[in-house]
Order: sequence, then structure tokens, then C-alpha cells
Amino acid sequence: MSKKFNTIDDFDVENKTVLVRIDVNSPVDPSSGIILDDTRLKLHAQTIKELSNKGAKVVILAHQSRPGKKDFTTLSQHADVLSDILNLRVKYADSIFSSSAKQAIKELKPHEILLLENVRFFSEEPLSRTPLEQSKTLLVKQLSPLIDYFVNDAFAAAHRSQASLIGFTVNTPSAAGRVMEKELTVIQDALDNVEHPCVFLLGGMKPDDSIDVMENVLSNGTADSILTTGIVGNIVLWAAGVDIGQVNKEFIASRGYEDMVEKSKNLIERFGDKVKYPIDVACEIDDERIDIDFEEIPNEAIFDIGVKTINYYAKEIRDAKTIFANGPAGVFEDPKFAMGTEDLINAIANSEGFSLIGGGHIAAATAGLGCEDQMSHVSSGGGACISMLAGKDLAAVEALKNCKD
Repeated sequence: MSKKFNTIDDFDVENKTVLVRIDVNSPVDPSSGIILDDTRLKLHAQTIKELSNKGAKVVILAHQSRPGKKDFTTLSQHADVLSDILNLRVKYADSIFSSSAKQAIKELKPHEILLLENVRFFSEEPLSRTPLEQSKTLLVKQLSPLIDYFVNDAFAAAHRSQASLIGFTVNTPSAAGRVMEKELTVIQDALDNVEHPCVFLLGGMKPDDSIDVMENVLSNGTADSILTTGIVGNIVLWAAGVDIGQVNKEFIASRGYEDMVEKSKNLIERFGDKVKYPIDVACEIDDERIDIDFEEIPNEAIFDIGVKTINYYAKEIRDAKTIFANGPAGVFEDPKFAMGTEDLINAIANSEGFSLIGGGHIAAATAGLGCEDQMSHVSSGGGACISMLAGKDLAAVEALKNCKD
């Protein structure tokens, strides 16, 4: 990275009030409201504990879901879970910058920790703006006078330009937390020091991101081979002139991804067989999984890659010295169509190359298979990770680099 960002090591935080932005957006049981997975809370525990141990007064900002969703809720339970993980009491304020929240911040003593309410309860939080514009929001103007330092540890949200992520950097000395620091360092080092052959396994439901990655890593010579699965694979199949069936074409069009077909066609023309697509697919016929060669795809929804493709891709993975994976191969939540995702994760786990799993659903599937420890790095942020792979700047990281001294 050209410009550098501060880390916690650059500040003396003893007896200072440090505002820490973390990402603890967690799956919540819709009926009971109980947090189902505390992985993200555990991740940020290192940064919070280190600041507390160094004598900081730690104030935490975080979000849970977004307005309109069933899991959009308060952070009171997050405070309890975090207390258990840290083995320290985490106080909770049921507002963000009310007089009572501000008073709670002022009354904090060194080593104490306070979690503020879900920052997305603040109506301006979801808006994308420049750091200067965000510095003028009520959130930033109300909290800035109460803090000495801002620490951004929310790598999973680092591609967003929201008030709590970039607004404080304008007027407050700012640093990356340990999660942010590790993610940026590991991913950038992996991209800067690629060992070949290098394979990118790209799937999932966001083909625009994946096709940006393809464009970037093929153009700059990072990738020797792109293995496409999921809706990305279906788009590339269509771009290669394969009849994927009207139902699949309509699904791609309904998601607004029809222009990705032309982009994929252009990449195939420029980079030839470096762009791989499934040689067979799995559909559901009479409630059963049926694998079908790509030349004979019926007008049925494609839910996974087929067994021949799994074997073909697994060999490419075994031969690779660097593997980047983002997005599942199919509808892995359905046991009938989990095979592609699970078999390829196992192939990566058993490979001898450097492996980076790009967050989101494929990270969840990797954890579900118990394969996390066999990967070189499992990212905590799908969107942020794939933005880095696509060669894009992350708004929150740029804000850290340009923060007030």
C-alpha cells in the first residue's frame, strides 16, 4: 500500500477515551432474538482487550443488520456476549449520542468498556458521503468532542463510506484495529507476492463483484486461471455461447446482471481458456439432484456445479500454489446442492498452496465443515475482501490513511 495507516501501536492510549468501530453484525434467531454465532464478537475481542489493558476508556460503536430486516435490533445482547468473551464487564448504553450516552462516556474510567446502541438506529448512518461530509453529521459532531482517538476495526464494512466508518478520521487521530490491520496486511501481501500457478475460484450471487475481480487479476497477470461457479458460472456459460435455458437467463436478467454477459464475453475473447466455466451442472428434477452436461442443459434452474466440474476444478486447485476463493458454488444451504461448495472447500483445505477464503457465505461454509484451520487465511469481510481483489480502494482505509495527525 502506498500510503500507510496508523495502528494501535502508534498511540499512547492510557487514560484516553478511544472510540472503536467494530463489525459484530451476527445471525440472530428470528423467533427468540438470540445471537446464533459469536464469531465476529470473538474476532474483535483482541483489539478491545488490548486497548482496555493499556488503560484506555473504550467506547464501542457497532451495527446489527439494517432497518426493515427481522434481525435489526438493539445491541444489549451483544454487550452481554462480549462481556462473556472478554471476561470483562461491557457496559451498554441504549442510545448513541443522547445526553445519557454522553454522560456514560464522560464517566468511564481507564480499562472500562462501553458499547453504544446500534449505530444504524441513526438515520444518516446508511448514507454514502465523503469523509468531510460525514464529519459534519450529528453522530460525529456529538461524539468527537468526547474522544481522543478513533480506532476502526470493522474490516467487514471497510468498503462503505458511512458516518461511523469515515467521519471521525477528519478531526480525530485515527488508527486501524488488529482485525483491520491483519486483514489489510495479509490480503495485500498475498496479492503483492503471488506464487504461480494462481487460481481464483469465483461464485456466489454477486457476479458484478466477481467479474470486476476477473478483469483486474487477469489484466495484471495475478491469475493464471479463473474457475467460475454459481451465478457467475452461469453468466460465463451464457457468454461462451452455451444455452443455459430460459429460466436461468430470466433469473440473471431479473437480478439486473444481463450486462455482465457482455463483459464476460469480452474477458473470454481477451483471455481465452484462462476463464473456465462448468462442464456440467446440477438441476432439481422430480425432487432429485440430476447432473447434466453443459451442452444439454434443460429449461430448469441450475443449483450447483456438476461432479465432472468438481473433479476438473479440484485438479486445478491441487496444482495451484495460490488459491483465492469467493462465493459458494451453488445453493449450499440445500444438502442436495452442497456438494460443489463442500468438495471444493475440501480441495482447497487439502492443497499445499497459500489459500485465502474471501468472507461471506464461503467463509460460513468453510467454518461449517471445520476447515478454517486448514486455510492460510479466512477473511472476516466478503464485500471488503472482494473489493481489494478487484483492485478497488476501501473507503474506510483511505480515510484512515488521510486522518488528522
